[in-house]
Formats: sequence, structure tokens, C-alpha cells
Amino acid sequence: MPKSRIRKKADYTPPPAKQATALKLTSRSWVAPVMLALFLIGLAWIVVFYVTDGSLPIDALGNWNIVVGFGFIAAGFGVSTQWK
Repeated sequence: MPKSRIRKKADYTPPPAKQATALKLTSRSWVAPVMLALFLIGLAWIVVFYVTDGSLPIDALGNWNIVVGFGFIAAGFGVSTQWK
């Protein structure tokens, strides 16, 4: 019976080096200050409303001042979705 051929294993060849791709990074440095400012404005609006017994910030709005304060806070959360 003839002897079968022995296969020679190929030497290890590492995969080709990946080229570094240029990432397009947009500057989002404005997001954190705007987000924090909106949070603080909303919080200050509500605190001022309660401390002054409803006479400030806008007397004509009455209890809707709370909605305005929470609107600023909600806008802060909306801006926070842009943070990377």
C-alpha cells in the first residue's frame, strides 16, 4: 500500500493591520452647560415660586409657574440626549 503524503501546515500569517479611519467628531461641548443651566433655571423658578408664595416669578401665571419650571427641567433632559 502506498504511503499517503503528509500535508505541510502553512505558517501562521497574522491578519493585515487595520487602517485607522478618521472619525468625524463634532464638538458637543455646549451640551453639558446648556443642560445644567436649564436644570438650574427650572429648579430656581419653582423654588422662587414657593418661597414668595406665588407672587414671583410671574404673578399672572399663578400655579402654572410650576409647569414652566418643570418645562425648563424637561428641556434640560431633552438637551441631555445630545450628549456623547
